[in-house]
Amino acid sequence: MPVVSQFTPNPNALKFNVGREVGGPRSYTAANASDDPVAGELFAIEGVVSVFMTSDFVTVTKSPDADWADLTSLTEEVLNRHFS
Repeated sequence: MPVVSQFTPNPNALKFNVGREVGGPRSYTAANASDDPVAGELFAIEGVVSVFMTSDFVTVTKSPDADWADLTSLTEEVLNRHFS
């Protein structure tokens, strides 16, 4: 199943449904991103400030000045590589 993004009430956060169990709940910031290979790759994307994983989705929060037009496809690439 391809990764599908979904808006949340927070304009700086997007929910990415990955279609399979991701474990969790787990939250990551830049300080502990290296604890998980997926989180580590997501934090390599400029503008990502936090990652939350649980059930069958990953929520990515961006900095207010980052643009979803730039981040969405890069995030989907990482998640498709790990969960598809």
